[in-house]
Amino acid sequence: MERDYVALPLQELGANAGFRRPTQPQASRVTSGSPALQVMTDLTRVTPATIRPQAPLAGANQFMITRGVRLLLVVDDLENVLGVISATDLLGERPMLVATQRRLRRDELNVADVMTGAEHVEVIALADVEGARVGHVLATLRRAGRQHALVVDHDVLSPARPLVAPAKRTMVRGIFSISQIARQLGVALPAGGEVARTFSEIEAAIR
Repeated sequence: MERDYVALPLQELGANAGFRRPTQPQASRVTSGSPALQVMTDLTRVTPATIRPQAPLAGANQFMITRGVRLLLVVDDLENVLGVISATDLLGERPMLVATQRRLRRDELNVADVMTGAEHVEVIALADVEGARVGHVLATLRRAGRQHALVVDHDVLSPARPLVAPAKRTMVRGIFSISQIARQLGVALPAGGEVARTFSEIEAAIR
């Protein structure tokens, strides 16, 4: 090495060592009248769990377990969002139906085979969320029959040529998860519960 660097002292790790984890503020308790932003996973603060479309389904399921999430953003190499895949997609009937239609084994399927493409993903504008309450989010998820919803805002892109209006790029800004909302409401949900039953239990608890 050209410069004179003094080596740092080394020592043995030893037995019973632990390790640090990322520290995030504990999710605050909410009510149905609390601001909706309090139950949104804000992607400017928390890195989303993402996966490539060519990943095998088994890998997607294991990744969800590892990250402690039930929804993954499916992205390409440029980090364009191609769609989403949920635990319901993985553990429901869709993989078997797709495998039967394509005459494949289930273990031959990848994420792209069962994900919901971006063109079919309904989203909520951040501007609408900013003035909303938790109850509005619950009503939205219930009406859609889903356990998750994406929240979007936009980046303004510089025009390629003068006198051309700037373009907008949709950006996923946040995620609503019914399980996260339930935790913050203080409602314990059984693992793998049906959507309708999940909402019934939440509504019964907050009346």
